[in-house]
Amino acid sequence: ALLSRLKAASLPPRASWSSFWASWSLLELSVGLRGPPGIQICASWELLELILNLLGCLDVPTEGSYLLGGKDVSQQSDDELSRIRNEDIGFIFQSFQLIPQLTVLENVQVPLLYGESSIREKEDHCRSILDSVGLSHRLSHRPSQLSGGECQRVAIARSLVNDPLILLADEPTGNLDSKTGQEVLELMDSLHGEGRTIIMITHDQEVALRAQRQVRIHDGLVIEETS
Repeated sequence: ALLSRLKAASLPPRASWSSFWASWSLLELSVGLRGPPGIQICASWELLELILNLLGCLDVPTEGSYLLGGKDVSQQSDDELSRIRNEDIGFIFQSFQLIPQLTVLENVQVPLLYGESSIREKEDHCRSILDSVGLSHRLSHRPSQLSGGECQRVAIARSLVNDPLILLADEPTGNLDSKTGQEVLELMDSLHGEGRTIIMITHDQEVALRAQRQVRIHDGLVIEETS
């Protein structure tokens, strides 16, 4: 039923996350990242897009290696990279990227369409995640019926549905007012306290200072790293 609703929304059933990102291949980057502490990265917009593409396995490095879960992603096939993006990385977008025709519960279930898990078998799991982010009373609502903060909570819940190795957040408070942004950051602090590795891309120094580790990049080079 969910797949048919996706088709009705004029979305390809195998849509790639890569449609949400720009491609940057002319810059050089050398950064080492380790979990589980949360990490904040501050850099120019162009470099942030490059970093997101590389960390999100949308692009592969031309040199060196990127190990995720002990695997060098630069050596993986396209099919394996698709699996990694779906199961090992939880994406949280500044603009939420929710599907307007689907309910809150259905939006959280979308990543299950691209894996081997049954939506029916995972429905209780999805409901539990939504309850953990305070949205158990919004399951049948659509994105247009939600506040910005609630939309971002749906996006966070969606990122958790496959229990990923890392959460990759692109300016998750960028479209929110300060109060709502603080609530979202507190939720992410809570997820980090559970042992999850969070990589947050941000231009906001105040947001960056919340992390246990910050990496500042300028002109393609790491100029400062604190922990």
